[in-house]
Amino acid sequence: MPATDSLPRSVRIGYGSGSVATGAFGTVPGLMLLPFLTDSLGITAILAGFIVFLPKAWDVILNPIAGRISDRTVDARGPRRPWLIRAGLGLAVAFALLFAAPEMATWLEAAWVLVAFVACATAYAFFQVPYVAMPAEMTSSYDERTRLMTWRVAILAFTIMLAGATAPAIRDAVGGRDGYRVMGLVMAAIITIGVVSAYVGTRNAPVTAPQPGVGTLRDQLRIVAAARDFRWLLTCFVIQALATGCMLAGVDYLASDVLGKDGAATILFICFVGPALLLTPAWSAIGTRVGKKRGYVASSVILACGGLLAVTAQSAPVAVVYLAVVLVGVGYAGCQVFPMAMLPDAAAVDARRTGTTRAGVYTGVWTAGETLGLALGPGVFALVLAIGGYRSSTDGDVAQPDSALTAITLGFSILPAALMILSLWWLRRYSLDAAEVDEKVTA
Repeated sequence: MPATDSLPRSVRIGYGSGSVATGAFGTVPGLMLLPFLTDSLGITAILAGFIVFLPKAWDVILNPIAGRISDRTVDARGPRRPWLIRAGLGLAVAFALLFAAPEMATWLEAAWVLVAFVACATAYAFFQVPYVAMPAEMTSSYDERTRLMTWRVAILAFTIMLAGATAPAIRDAVGGRDGYRVMGLVMAAIITIGVVSAYVGTRNAPVTAPQPGVGTLRDQLRIVAAARDFRWLLTCFVIQALATGCMLAGVDYLASDVLGKDGAATILFICFVGPALLLTPAWSAIGTRVGKKRGYVASSVILACGGLLAVTAQSAPVAVVYLAVVLVGVGYAGCQVFPMAMLPDAAAVDARRTGTTRAGVYTGVWTAGETLGLALGPGVFALVLAIGGYRSSTDGDVAQPDSALTAITLGFSILPAALMILSLWWLRRYSLDAAEVDEKVTA
C-alpha cells in the first residue's frame, strides 16, 4: 500500500505505541544508571560516566549501518516492521540483565553493566532506526506527519512519566541491589509491551517498496551530510539532546542531595512530563498555525527559561523548583513534536528528488546524533560531579560537600539552559516550510 495523505487513527496510535519502548529505554538508564554505578556499586563518577557513554558511542557508529540494512530489507511486512519485533524483544531481554549483576568484585560488576549496556544499545539501534524511518514512508503529507508525531510524543510523554516516576519508586520500595533488579525486570516488561504494540498496530500501515540508493554506505552518508536543512536541524537536535541528557542524569541527584526530600524524584518527573502529556496536542495546533520551525523555537526558549529558574534549587522553596520543572516540561513537549515532524520532511523531499529511498540512512544518522547527545549528557554531568568533588559510595548515604551540591544544581539548570539557547543558532538556518515541502514533493 503506498503512502497516503491521511492515516487512520488506529495506525497513528499503533505507531505511537512504539514510544513505550523508546521512552522506557531512553529514560530509565539516563535517570538510574549513573546513580546505580556511583551510589550502589561504588564506582567513581568519572569511570561511571565512561561506562554510561561508551555503549552510546557504539550506537553512533551502528545507527547509520542499521538504517542502511533496513533500507535494503525485503519482506512482505515492509522493510521496517520485521526489525521492530526482532530487535525490540532483544532490547527487553538485555535491559532485564542491565541492573541484575550478581555481587562480585567491583571491576567485574562494572564489566557486567558495560557489556549489558552495549547489548541494549545494539538492539535499540535496530529497533529505533527503522521505527523513526517509518513516517516518511507512511504519509506524504506535511501536516499528517505532525499529527502522527503528536500521538507518538503524547505516548512518549506518558511513558516517560510512568517509567521515570515508577523506576525510583520501585527501587526505593524494594531497597538495595534487589530494588534495582526488580526495577529492571518491570521496565523490561514495559518495553516488551511497547514493542509488540507497535508491531501489531502498524500491520495496516502503508508500506513503500524499498528503492535503496546506489553506492556504498559512505557514499550515501556523504549525500545525507550535504542536505543543508537536515544538517542544521540535526545539529540543533543533538545539542538539545545533550541538554536533556544532563537534566535527566541530574534528577536523582537533585532530588536526594539538594532537595533532600523523600519521593522528590517522582514528583519532579510528574512535574516534567505532566505538562508535556497535556500540551502536546496544543503544540501540534501551534505548529499548524505558525509553522514547525517557529513552534520549535518557542518551545526551546520555554525549556531554557525553566532551566534558568531551576538554578534557585539550593535556596528557593521547593515549590519554585517544581514550577521550574513544569516549564521545562512544557518546552520539552514542543522540542519533541517539532523536530520529529521536521525530520521526515527532509527525508521525503530527498526521496522524491532522487527517486531512491534513504529514509533509513537519514534516520540512522539522526538517531546516532540523538544517541550521542543523550550519551554525552550523563557523561558531562558526571564530569561536573567530579569537578564538584562528588563522593561515591556503596550505600548512597554519604554527606556531600557544598561544592558537590552546587555542581549538581548548575549541571541541572544553567548548563542545559545555555545549551538550549546555543542550539537555536543552527535552527535559524533551517528553511523547509509547508509551501516549500509541498512544492518540492509535487515537482
